[in-house]
Amino acid sequence: MATVTCIRNLDWLIAWDAGAGEHRYLRDADLAFAGDTILHVGGRYDGEVAEEIDGRALMAMPGLVNVHSHPTNQALYKGVREELGNPHLYGTGLYDYITLFISDTAGKLAAAEYTYAEMLTSGITTFADLTIPFDGWLDLLARSGLRACAAPMFRSASWKVVDGRTLDYQWDEAAGHRRFEAAVETVEAAEADPCGRLFGMISPAQIDTVEAGLMRESHALAMAKGWPWQVHASQSVVEFYEMTGRHGKTPIQWAADLGVLGPGSSLGHAIFIDEHSWVHWPTHEDLGILAETGTAVAHCPTVFSRYGHQLEDFGRYLRAGVTMGLGTDTFPHNMIEEMRTAMILARAAAQNMRTVTTGEMFHAATVGGAEILRRDDIGRLAPGAKADLVLVDLDEPLMQPVRDPLRSLIYTAADRAIRDVYVGGEKMVENGRSIRLDIADAGRRLQDAQALIAAAVPDRDARCRSLDEVAPMSLPLG
Repeated sequence: MATVTCIRNLDWLIAWDAGAGEHRYLRDADLAFAGDTILHVGGRYDGEVAEEIDGRALMAMPGLVNVHSHPTNQALYKGVREELGNPHLYGTGLYDYITLFISDTAGKLAAAEYTYAEMLTSGITTFADLTIPFDGWLDLLARSGLRACAAPMFRSASWKVVDGRTLDYQWDEAAGHRRFEAAVETVEAAEADPCGRLFGMISPAQIDTVEAGLMRESHALAMAKGWPWQVHASQSVVEFYEMTGRHGKTPIQWAADLGVLGPGSSLGHAIFIDEHSWVHWPTHEDLGILAETGTAVAHCPTVFSRYGHQLEDFGRYLRAGVTMGLGTDTFPHNMIEEMRTAMILARAAAQNMRTVTTGEMFHAATVGGAEILRRDDIGRLAPGAKADLVLVDLDEPLMQPVRDPLRSLIYTAADRAIRDVYVGGEKMVENGRSIRLDIADAGRRLQDAQALIAAAVPDRDARCRSLDEVAPMSLPLG
């Protein structure tokens, strides 16, 4: 039998109340786990203990569940894409700039290692990695120590913007099917990995780049296998009007007609639904469709806020009955900051500070994400759940005064108060530093990779501009 670790006399513990379906605070509580499984949450643990940890001046909380991220490229965009958007494409920087900043394998590995360390040290223990597979990806996922949902993306078409104003699609349906087959093989390899922490998701890349037959086929396979299924949808005004032009209905209505919505399915973003103020569409059906079908939403507020876009609003989706999870999508990959941003934007959109509470947002970042990933053993501290947990240092000055530690963490201290992180009962972060990953070395490699990308921008840009012309510095040099 695995030896037992007990964190004794925790000042605060965020425990899962299964009967009420919500997290609760406990005071002066013990938390015990053996191997990768939690044994005890609450009063004194009287069983035999091999390792005892003093829980005074600590809060234990469940590891955060990040349901949408792109770790293998986003860190490479620091200093480049924070203010980069195309006004001719409703301000988004998604379509014509993303193809300018393509890295080689070394750069992708550097970005991934940097980001995985960043996730762990901000309290993320499980995440979905939506990426195009490359050599070494699964090996690094296994080495990271994270509980990782490998989501290899595939699509039937690519985007191209030549004139700076018009989005064109280059279709190759046969290639899309080959990429799908390769994605399935990758998911199967992830689930067979001996580390035991990898699992998979089927992820057609974007609703506007995957043809109908492949959408249906991929969804049917995911449901048959019990895998989660997620597609980017309703993520831009450009996409919304592209899909309504093609089909005479919104992206979500088209997906409903295909039969790909329902439990186990989630949409990345789902911002520009038919009642969003920017699209001026006559129907108001999309939110009801999501709720009625049991389709979840992966909400990633930070990246869209940089374009001036926002979901309208998080609390309204909750009240409609939509399961909501959170993702990081862009740098920084910090779920605590995403929770804060999501609440601020929801309240601004609703013009109502009560549209969403801190507890509801924390639920989305834990149990909501677990539901999206089709897991009932993560995102909660309860007997039988995985021993994925975070210890918050209550002596951190930014956490004080400690009246409501979750609020202090989300609104003020953020990752600066994260002390230790365990995944499957194994310590992966100690005193705020990742044990398995070297973020400093990865940062140096990122610097080199970004320099290579910058040098190649004129060859990739349709107007042969340099990186400084595409993304001017925030202050003039001189």
